[in-house]
Amino acid sequence: MPDPSAPAAKPAQDVPRRARPLLVLEVLRTEQLTPHMVRVIAGGPNFSRFAANGFADSYCKIWFGPDGKPLDGTAELEALREQFPREQWPVSRTYTIRSVDSAAAEIAIDFVVHGDEGLAGPWAARATAGETLSFTGPGGAFNPDPDAGWYLFAADESALPATAAVLESLPASAVGQVFLEVGGPEDRQPLKTPEGISVTWLYRGDLPAGNTGLLAAAVADAPWTSNDVQVFAHGEREAMKALRDVFFGLRGLERRQVSLSGYWAAGRTEDAFQAEKRTPVGKIL
Repeated sequence: MPDPSAPAAKPAQDVPRRARPLLVLEVLRTEQLTPHMVRVIAGGPNFSRFAANGFADSYCKIWFGPDGKPLDGTAELEALREQFPREQWPVSRTYTIRSVDSAAAEIAIDFVVHGDEGLAGPWAARATAGETLSFTGPGGAFNPDPDAGWYLFAADESALPATAAVLESLPASAVGQVFLEVGGPEDRQPLKTPEGISVTWLYRGDLPAGNTGLLAAAVADAPWTSNDVQVFAHGEREAMKALRDVFFGLRGLERRQVSLSGYWAAGRTEDAFQAEKRTPVGKIL
């Protein structure tokens, strides 16, 4: 029988989820990869606590405080949630871990930057050596299937780091096609791919990101040698829904062959996008 003197339980939606341990690294340097992408390299004494998970699409959740900067690690996430009202709780942004250099004790994370739009991008554009980079993770779920007959990749710039990391994990004998949507030629990056992988860059120019239809059209029109394919397609949510129709409707692929997810949604903030994942509009598969 419940103790009547005990405090009433909080509604389920108000009980904060227990967060994974926060890893606080130090920004070592930044690199301007293209006009709209910045790489932050971090390391420091805590790097030894980083445990790679073995997935090619490894990602982390970077935690920011109300000041727009990554947390400094002086307090646990649960303690901050208990101490401050909800509007001052830390917020997270999900980013691919582009690479890990264990010998140098460094990790690299690439950020899309469009001026002062968003939270993580503006921070990365201004980050300097000595600042903190705090995150939980890594997570991940994808590795290339070595038995696939060929590979197909489709992404916009939000998933370019993940795509590049997966391409580097392919077997040397891999064959396939890559379709990447970016603003223009200035947003291209050199990619390390097996000789049998062809790369097609799609430029949207002045068209709004996420509403071009370029990826779905390019994939639908691409040569299709067989259905013995493994797909890695990530980017804007509605663009991924259009690709879903190509992969499952036009090509008749099985679910196990396709890694497909939205990294963002046009016209939505990150927090709104994450909340919608639990609603019909937010579901891709």
